[in-house]
Amino acid sequence: MATQQVQYLLDFIDASPSPWHVVDSIETQLSAFSFVKLNETDKWSLQAGGRYYVIRDDSSIIIFVMGQQPLVKTGFKLIGAHTDSPGLRIKPNPATASDGLLRLGVEIYGSPILATFADRDLSLAGRICYKDEHGKLVSQLVQCDKPLLRLPNLAIHMNRTVNEEGLKLHKQQELPLILTRLTEQQLPCAYFSDWLQQQIDKEIESILSWDLAVYDTQQGVFWGANNEFYANSQLDNLASCHAALLALLDESVLESGNMLVCAFFDHEEIGSESQKGAAGSFLTDILERIALATKTDREDFLRALAKSFMISADMAHAYQPSFPAAYDSEHKVLVNQGPVIKVNANQRYSTSSGSEALFADCCELAGVPYQKYSHRNELGCGSTIGPITSSLIGVSCVDVGSPLWAMHSIRESAGVWDHHYMIRAMRQFFAE
Repeated sequence: MATQQVQYLLDFIDASPSPWHVVDSIETQLSAFSFVKLNETDKWSLQAGGRYYVIRDDSSIIIFVMGQQPLVKTGFKLIGAHTDSPGLRIKPNPATASDGLLRLGVEIYGSPILATFADRDLSLAGRICYKDEHGKLVSQLVQCDKPLLRLPNLAIHMNRTVNEEGLKLHKQQELPLILTRLTEQQLPCAYFSDWLQQQIDKEIESILSWDLAVYDTQQGVFWGANNEFYANSQLDNLASCHAALLALLDESVLESGNMLVCAFFDHEEIGSESQKGAAGSFLTDILERIALATKTDREDFLRALAKSFMISADMAHAYQPSFPAAYDSEHKVLVNQGPVIKVNANQRYSTSSGSEALFADCCELAGVPYQKYSHRNELGCGSTIGPITSSLIGVSCVDVGSPLWAMHSIRESAGVWDHHYMIRAMRQFFAE
């Protein structure tokens, strides 16, 4: 079971090389379970037990299953995660030529480990926006499957200190990616425009803009002597999205009669402050519209929020024994030892003792081991959507995640059993 679930995860990630592909992959899975797509511009009519989802700007999605009882009696059971991962994005005017080579300029998205992008088989995926034959603005997903780009390392003969000081890349000068060798007659901008046109089979004049992410074409794999680990890009945070989705789509959960919500946001890696980010209005808008559609008045809606609970799911820092000084010795979390409850007194994580106890109880009821993580005091602690969404909608929240090695690398690793454990814990939360 655990191996099969991780294989599903690896397939999900391989089919989802950008946040826009992530939401498309999720939508495909929802269609098999009779979920109905809602449009924010329409008036909604929601049925008890109904299954629905809403997409905002192609890369954020909120999925919900209507409860069988009045909202004021049950509140919402929510799980939140994010669809984006740190990396490189193609600039608006990216094509430059020097010494006969065409390179594409990139912008750094979030906080990737830049050195891990060197000497990888890279390509492009995202969406292209254009005007169709009727004059309507539309977008189309694109994914180039073949290795298209590369960031070749500098030979050690020219960088003698690389093994002592690490690979340091100048963020403006040394990150442009090699695409091809140009002939004297070819112009860099025209070459890239032709490539865009080929991806969607449209006239170049109709293409207005694009969002293109750089991704690693190497597929996900199991590794370790007993295949107990797995590796892929974007485990932070697609592993959390996938665990929540599998928990929600369990038939016992779908038929539980509870008011269930999965909210997967873009832009977490850059602060969440956007129209479709966790700091925006997306979640509050959808929860309020659920209340309005069920004739729940304002006071009862606030009462429902007071009864609600949210799991903020984002990956956790697994102990790596080669770097013991990076961890609090009393809070080492180990791969394949269960979900991690993340605690921070300064509210970088949203966990309180009460929310911690609730998730720990879910784990115990599900027969799942769990761990607790606290960051070293002298190191800056990352954050999640947990404190953001908890403060916006006023619900109790816990921050949890599966242990992960090499967070923000282009190639991350985690434990097979941890994904299985997280699914079971989330399923218990939704179903109880």
